[in-house]
Amino acid sequence: MGMRRSTWEFREVSISRDTPREEARALLTASAETEHWELDRTRIFRDGRRQYRLRRRVYRVVRTA
Repeated sequence: MGMRRSTWEFREVSISRDTPREEARALLTASAETEHWELDRTRIFRDGRRQYRLRRRVYRVVRTA
């Protein structure tokens, strides 16, 4: 049997500078709990925008019969 490699699906979420931090946290927590996303990267820009990259594992179903 060959070596397995993880395959990931990514989603970008941009949040404006006017959005409170608690609201952004609630949005990301809801995505994690309901859709199984996890935080991969956070970027905070000079103008205050925040960009989050979320990821989740893609499972491939292998036919057995």
